[in-house]
Amino acid sequence: MRLSCGLAPSPQAPAHAALAESLGYERAWFYDSPAVYGDVWVAIARTLDRTSRLGVGTAVLIPSLRHVVTTAAAIGTIEAQAPGRLVVALGTGYTGRRVLGQPPLSWREVAAYVAALRGLLRGEAVEVDGRLCKLIHPDGFIAKRPIGTPIVLAANGPKGLALARAIADGAMCAGVVPEGARDIRYLAFGTAMEPGETFASPRVLEAIGGAIAVVYHGVFEAAGAGVDALPGGAAWRAEIERLPEASRHLTLHEGHCVAPSPIDRRHLAPELGGTTFSGTRDQLRERAAALERQGVSELIYAPMGPDVPRELRAMREALG
Repeated sequence: MRLSCGLAPSPQAPAHAALAESLGYERAWFYDSPAVYGDVWVAIARTLDRTSRLGVGTAVLIPSLRHVVTTAAAIGTIEAQAPGRLVVALGTGYTGRRVLGQPPLSWREVAAYVAALRGLLRGEAVEVDGRLCKLIHPDGFIAKRPIGTPIVLAANGPKGLALARAIADGAMCAGVVPEGARDIRYLAFGTAMEPGETFASPRVLEAIGGAIAVVYHGVFEAAGAGVDALPGGAAWRAEIERLPEASRHLTLHEGHCVAPSPIDRRHLAPELGGTTFSGTRDQLRERAAALERQGVSELIYAPMGPDVPRELRAMREALG
């Protein structure tokens, strides 16, 4: 099983990616949520300027955020800069759309986007919004067509997995590995714990607080009052629901996958640390082996908190 990392685009992200390369990580995957992070393509291009071997990826692009020609041109630009180092993952949109107050896209919309994107990368003219579009760049501006960048779908359920098998070059998931998954990329949040540390230890809670907050966010978005079943969930929801509904989504996803928001911090339950990819070195090795048996071929470790370099080093050391 390969070990990669997931990073939120920021001014520091290229340096973190360069460190990951020096530690032997396979690939750096960058998130795409423009209302929360910096630009994914800028982060990737800057990372390629600072690295020589490390693969890069998008985890995950949301079709509605960019015209398909814009995405195709970005892929062509990166392929001209660093041929063969890019993998593009796309999804229906969790934070990338939720933070805009919008629901996820349908798989039908994602499939149509992928079909148009593949056509453009092959050098074909495709119909978009009733008109033909094509990459007509002069030589030397982007990679020559056809461009064969692998395309992966972020899928946690049977419908998404089936679509990934039908139209993509693989699948990516987070949280729970779907039953029957094979050769899947798995996004994991957590920390390698030192002897004597617990989930309530200040350093540990800073490193996993953002991941615990994501649990509240996800359950609330999917089940509303269902979040009350989580420790601290009822009080967290009460505070969230006091916010004006028209702007609530902006606060709900503040700090997503980076650090807990002020509201999150007031209600975080350390015992939910068990939902994260955290533990001693021996425990992490056991969990990684279990994931591999479930069909995970690439573990994407997504560090959070104030000391990302420490997290990258410690996880690399833990997993060997």
